[in-house]
Amino acid sequence: MKAAPKAELQLSYYPGETGEFIKVRAERCTACGLCATFCARGVWVKRGEVYRPENLARCAECGACWNVCAADAVDFGEPRGGTGVRFNYG
Repeated sequence: MKAAPKAELQLSYYPGETGEFIKVRAERCTACGLCATFCARGVWVKRGEVYRPENLARCAECGACWNVCAADAVDFGEPRGGTGVRFNYG
């Protein structure tokens, strides 16, 4: 018996400018890099002594960066109304 193919989770984005919905509090950032390590989409980049979210268009809005930051340096909000990530299953 042949197994049925698995449904695939797809990520797409609603059109429009999301605004700056992820910010870093530079004075709190310890440059540990956990935000970049746990980000599966490559949003975080080290600039000088802090990590910054520079690729927001790639963000899946999962909140992993905010969740792993022990220094509470990540401000995670929501994109502007009607924009942001969309998950499709199937």
